[in-house]
Amino acid sequence: MQFSIIVPVFNEAPLIRRFLAHLRERAPGAEIIVADGGSTDGTADLAAGFCDRIVESQRDRARQMNAGAHAAHGEILWFVHADVELPSQCLDEITRIMDDSNVVGGYFRIRLPGALIYRLTDSLAHYAGILLRMRCGDHGIFCRRTAFVDVGGFPTVPLMEDVEFFRRLHRYGRVVHSEKRIVVSPRRYEVIGPARLTFAYGFIATLYIFGVSSSMLASIYERTCCAAQSRTTCTRS
Repeated sequence: MQFSIIVPVFNEAPLIRRFLAHLRERAPGAEIIVADGGSTDGTADLAAGFCDRIVESQRDRARQMNAGAHAAHGEILWFVHADVELPSQCLDEITRIMDDSNVVGGYFRIRLPGALIYRLTDSLAHYAGILLRMRCGDHGIFCRRTAFVDVGGFPTVPLMEDVEFFRRLHRYGRVVHSEKRIVVSPRRYEVIGPARLTFAYGFIATLYIFGVSSSMLASIYERTCCAAQSRTTCTRS
């Protein structure tokens, strides 16, 4: 299988080269596309030479990932955040899952390292996600290019674009998860507070299920999460 990995970024200069080197090591042979949302800290320049292509768009994670997917050549598209550690032999695992022609996509479980509350967070994310058919971008969602096109890519909404895309994918065909873990940086939890952010994510997911508009959810996210950060550094990528 031919893989294209799309990495949406915004102002990730401190970690972008280290992450891309890690990505090359864990996913050798894959096409790596960095989808930059107008970074002002030189992220795109730092990524040059460490990826196969840099695609620039306005700062909007859905538009960034769609632009990256449009530029990709692989038959399997994998959307990965820049602040994670990927499991070893991850491409072999995706190949194993996608060898079933009835499967249109999949994702990994996550692991937040550190505090005990993170065990609750990543377990809740997994089991509640199965029940509600919800997955966020941290889980490393992957899919067939044909499925991505057929479901219309990521919707350009203010928030929950990854969840909405996942639910569309789930309605389109069979989606399978891997028991292998993507280790997710707890940096947002450390800045905002583990309990506060865990509650905020749960609250926003509940409102989403009850049909609250994405613009309202984005407003709630801004007030509850970005209040602890400056407007220029608050990012979900």
